[in-house]
Amino acid sequence: MKKTFQINSVIFIVMAFVFLQCGENSDSEELIPDPIVTTIKTFDKTHLSFGGEGVQFKEATFNFPVNSEKIEEILMFVKLECPNGVCGAWDVFANIKVKDPSTNMWLEMGRYITPYGVDNSQRVGGFVFDVTDFKSLLTGTVQLKSFIEVWTVEGWLLTVDFKVTEGNPAFKYSKIVPLIDYTNNSQQIPYGEPISDNIKLSGSVSIPENSKSIKLRSTISGWGHATPLDSDGRPSAEWGFRNHNLTLGSKDFIHKMEPIGCGTNPVSPQNGNWAPDRAGWCPGQEVPIRINSLLAFEAGKTVEYSYQFENWNNDGNNGSAFYSLSTYLVIESDSPIIKPVIN
Repeated sequence: MKKTFQINSVIFIVMAFVFLQCGENSDSEELIPDPIVTTIKTFDKTHLSFGGEGVQFKEATFNFPVNSEKIEEILMFVKLECPNGVCGAWDVFANIKVKDPSTNMWLEMGRYITPYGVDNSQRVGGFVFDVTDFKSLLTGTVQLKSFIEVWTVEGWLLTVDFKVTEGNPAFKYSKIVPLIDYTNNSQQIPYGEPISDNIKLSGSVSIPENSKSIKLRSTISGWGHATPLDSDGRPSAEWGFRNHNLTLGSKDFIHKMEPIGCGTNPVSPQNGNWAPDRAGWCPGQEVPIRINSLLAFEAGKTVEYSYQFENWNNDGNNGSAFYSLSTYLVIESDSPIIKPVIN
């Protein structure tokens, strides 16, 4: 009997320990809430066109009932449809912007090039952009602007939805500021010829002392068929492959304007010259967002920044070449952030 009692006692102790461990694990798991996913609908079959009563852009205000301090991810979906079955004929520059109410500046969240004469229904949900970097602006009352540089009466019907995931982000607080922003249309910064004084591609920015994560978010696309041609017969700046240099303080980054596989685009076939590779973008596709990430780089200091294009001179024999460029500084922290000052 004594031996049996000892064995039973050991079994009881082991079972009690297992029960307590399970209870502890259960409690700790309960402290982590399940993510909350909210779908927010904004522009709905908004007609953007040219001529008559057509307009190339629309501005509107929407409610985003989410807490920016809890946002883990925001995805933006852009869907294009053909009015009465007929879309705009050309591949044209387009983007979606959000207004920063503290400065009244419009910031470009996502850029795309429309397909030649078709919709983008072959992409489930439409074009997709990660716009989490703009979460400090995508809460409460939000002003958005949609733009398509369309030159036909048909144009496109535009629908834009957001999928917001709230949970436990790595950092509760963030700020985003524009270092460089020339994104109103495809013909913004002349390439290969003198640039006017009102175009600023360099300056300085103060990095908040409590910065924990820093990133540079850039979007670049070129336009034009200017000469001289490159050795492979490509004009600039739509077709000519180039390297651009972005500098922040002592850090240098290269942005390669090179092929991204236009011929494999799922939005195909299109009613035009969609398959040949452009320099860093494709008809009927999102323009790539280029992210350069740093940790607490130069926190509490003021640093210089600049953006430089690869050297090339336009001979003036076939029009001009242009780039449209945005480079934003994104700061993240676990405490409230004072917005960086740019000079």
